[in-house]
Amino acid sequence: MDNTLQNIINFKNVYAGYDIDPVLKNINLTIKENEHWVILGANGSGKSTLIKLISNDIHPNRKYSFTKEVFGKDRWSISELKKDLGIITNDLHNYFSVHGNFLSAYEVILSGYYSTIGVFKHQDFTQEQHTKALEVLAHLEISHIKDKKVSAMSTGQLRRCIIGRALIHDPKAFILDEPTVGLDIKAQHSFIKLIQKLSQKASMILVTHHIEEIFPEVSHIALVYNKTIFKEGKKEDILTSMNLSKIFDLPIDLVKEKNSYRINVNTII
Repeated sequence: MDNTLQNIINFKNVYAGYDIDPVLKNINLTIKENEHWVILGANGSGKSTLIKLISNDIHPNRKYSFTKEVFGKDRWSISELKKDLGIITNDLHNYFSVHGNFLSAYEVILSGYYSTIGVFKHQDFTQEQHTKALEVLAHLEISHIKDKKVSAMSTGQLRRCIIGRALIHDPKAFILDEPTVGLDIKAQHSFIKLIQKLSQKASMILVTHHIEEIFPEVSHIALVYNKTIFKEGKKEDILTSMNLSKIFDLPIDLVKEKNSYRINVNTII
């Protein structure tokens, strides 16, 4: 990878948490533009906290000397950061499903310009912004639900709308938290295809515990285990049966089939 490419994430010796004891410790992670990453770990390993650390929703413990830079800067306003980094979490999805259920798909996407839950009379939108919202609907293949309300949408349709809300800014990178949760098998397959399509325009960072979400364009893997980055690097070096067995605390055989992965769990009866 070209060393002149900008770092999306540059973390060194970062500790973070909510109480006295850190949820994450000694986090060292560098992700460059044009790389596609999967951050893999078991439930409770600290993946969600890592997303909040990247998004500036929580901050490092200043007891430790650290580097925490996103796109080369150590300070961001959250609203400005979201223009470069599209952050798609299940918390945001659930918030829209409850508090934004009266919105149409078009309004969800348009709301990205002001990072609000809804579109309001005091907000001014240019014709170019309206045109861009229509283009985003088309790019995500959801023009047919332009006027459909969130309350009537499937999980997959709302997920695409929330991605569209971030895509309105043409971000340099996306972070997707457990992107296929709540989707049936057909919708999962369709959604991974969408992520592959988006990867042609922006760096993708998937945070998950599902091996099958690792799509062919993924170049790097970071394994979260025991509150830290256990290992990270190129996919072919990190994604092994031994490493997966360690982080999931199970004897696992990793099987690669064409461009996808599956696992066999060896259990002793």
